[in-house]
Amino acid sequence: MRCVFVQFRCHPGKTYAVADAIYDREIVSELYSTSGDYDLIAKIYIPENEDVGHFLSERLFDIAGISRTLTTITFKAF
Repeated sequence: MRCVFVQFRCHPGKTYAVADAIYDREIVSELYSTSGDYDLIAKIYIPENEDVGHFLSERLFDIAGISRTLTTITFKAF
């Protein structure tokens, strides 16, 4: 499994609805609200045989209320 972090910027007033929709998809390991440029951050484990972009696009990025995302791919745990 490959660990990625995805940050979500939501349309005003939609953060809770987006968070609920993300949880409903049952693919995130952890989900937090954050301060700063993004509203939410999710920790997601992606199977090694899956393409990261396709996996995320097909399972998360179609949720209404998301205005922008930022994906960080991890390489090694220290």
